[in-house]
Amino acid sequence: MRLTTKGRYAVTAMLDLALHAERGPISLADISKRQDISLSYLEQLFSRLRQSGLVCSVRGPGGGYRLARSGADICVAEIIDAVNESVDATSCGGNSDCSGGEQCLTHYLWTDLSRQIHGFLNGISLADLVERSEVQEVARRQDCRNGADGTIEQKVAIIGGLQ
Repeated sequence: MRLTTKGRYAVTAMLDLALHAERGPISLADISKRQDISLSYLEQLFSRLRQSGLVCSVRGPGGGYRLARSGADICVAEIIDAVNESVDATSCGGNSDCSGGEQCLTHYLWTDLSRQIHGFLNGISLADLVERSEVQEVARRQDCRNGADGTIEQKVAIIGGLQ
């Protein structure tokens, strides 16, 4: 299966945006810092995400990005598709030239698997991921590590939970 860092980073950045949506527009610099993704790479990804109608940009002081729709209405497959990434399990990239320029014996098996994976990712929304306790715990750890907003009590509780 081919899912490059472009697709992984796009999903990670969108999940970060969904997790911090209550704070208002989120800067790409904040996402870059929390997720350890290059700012210039995020700018390229968010250009595509904006063109696909998944995010909106807010200009000016306190500006940044926010989800264009509810996290419940944005599925993982849509994010991957927006950055021109494909989930392809074939060795030929779906071109049917896997074996000496012709279709291989298992081409349809891998094509069906690709469709199944895309369908699976189409059934998972950002809201589904945000609700997962494991995702919330990782986000709390990242926020604490990067000095994100939060009460002293929250930060102490997080640090206490990590010891």
